[in-house]
Amino acid sequence: MQKFQLVSKFKPSGDQPSAIDELVRNYQNGFNSQVLLGVTGSGKTFVMANVIERMQKPTLIISPNKILAAQTYAEFKSFFPHNAVEYFISYYDYYQPEAYIPSSDTYIEKDSSINDHIDRLRLKATTSLLERKDVIVVASVSCIYNIGSPKDYQNMCVEIIVGQDKPRNELLTEHVASHYERNEI
Repeated sequence: MQKFQLVSKFKPSGDQPSAIDELVRNYQNGFNSQVLLGVTGSGKTFVMANVIERMQKPTLIISPNKILAAQTYAEFKSFFPHNAVEYFISYYDYYQPEAYIPSSDTYIEKDSSINDHIDRLRLKATTSLLERKDVIVVASVSCIYNIGSPKDYQNMCVEIIVGQDKPRNELLTEHVASHYERNEI
């Protein structure tokens, strides 16, 4: 297993070392929920990076929106360049749920626009969770809806190992069974 390795030219200072120690100690003593409070720029993200390195546990970081998720993702990606830091946000660029307005007898049809790049990042995050233990997933709150079963996702994967001999027909059969569609980009 790859260990979480924090890379930074900075060391914890001020209240940070005691915050790190207390967060780790409380977790080890069974506290499943904790809150780290601090003003903007006080180093909360750096404290949590240190906690992750100390705890050596896969971590889910949930941001309230896509903008903060992107910022947090970039920070953790720089703190953990040797680990799997993944980005998992809603893949909709635009989403309008269906609606009915009784006062005007108006029906509004559901409409959406999916961002293929974000969809690929979500698939990469899911794959990392299935294949690795050194994973940090930065997500937005809205992403948690309708992600499906990890078992179903794993069953849709076609495993190809470098150097492995696999008959062509077997590979094609597995791709058909996974409902593979070629991307013509």
